[in-house]
Amino acid sequence: MIIDVHNHPDWHGHDLKKFLSNMDENNIDKTWLLSWECPEDEYDPHYNYCTPPFGSPSPIPFERCISYAERAPERFILGYAPDPRRPDAIDRLRAAIEIYGVRVYGELKVRMTYDNPDALRLYRFCGEKGLPVLVHIDYEFDTGRKYPRPNYWYGGGIQALERAVQQCPDTIFIGHAPGFWAHISGDDQYCKAAYPSGNVVPGGKVIYMLRKYPNLYGEISAGSGLNALKRDPEFAKEFLTEFQDRILYGRDYFDNKHQEFLNNLDISKDILAKIYSGNALKLVSI
Repeated sequence: MIIDVHNHPDWHGHDLKKFLSNMDENNIDKTWLLSWECPEDEYDPHYNYCTPPFGSPSPIPFERCISYAERAPERFILGYAPDPRRPDAIDRLRAAIEIYGVRVYGELKVRMTYDNPDALRLYRFCGEKGLPVLVHIDYEFDTGRKYPRPNYWYGGGIQALERAVQQCPDTIFIGHAPGFWAHISGDDQYCKAAYPSGNVVPGGKVIYMLRKYPNLYGEISAGSGLNALKRDPEFAKEFLTEFQDRILYGRDYFDNKHQEFLNNLDISKDILAKIYSGNALKLVSI
């Protein structure tokens, strides 16, 4: 079995029919289908070319996730992440759990430090309900732009995530995106490049946190997760072996590059089975 723990509805030109066909082509049995809720002025307008064209104030509205899940319930696991800064965020999430069967809080991708007190309250609610929390982290870079924003940082860095993980020990967190995976290495590229290059240097914060916090997982979707592994394949084998119980397969897109890399990495079938579905099933049963 293969479970893609990170994808979105109507993403990069894929309607439901194309989405299901793509899953079949890549032997994916189920997908965690995630929303992305944030204010219009907090996301790069370039995303408009690859998000649902419905004029919603959110780039990937939960309504589109519901639409997919209602038409193909056997293929999708619903995710929803209301903005923690909304005063009704917990009530919205509770209703989504009770009415639509939401199983994942994700994708959280807002310009807020992830240990915001309102967010901590919501994470603890997720822990009570058994929902893993999937977060996107991006660092601030000098892009040379002034408007609409000079950059698009999210989450407040790995330190803010660590504080949240520490303060919510009964909640499972899943790290994702450039600002998480750059910390697989102990170098200083995390604040200089979205996709660092070169061999992994000892002392990476992700390594430290995975060893210290049993409620932290990582998912390897998008270019960021794949780059973290491909930049040093020998280290990737050691990393996936050590953390075989807490790494999840995801795509955040519709290619098959992650499977191609993993299947040629010379790691055991038992480890691959955990990454492809076993670890996801520990967090969200089907």
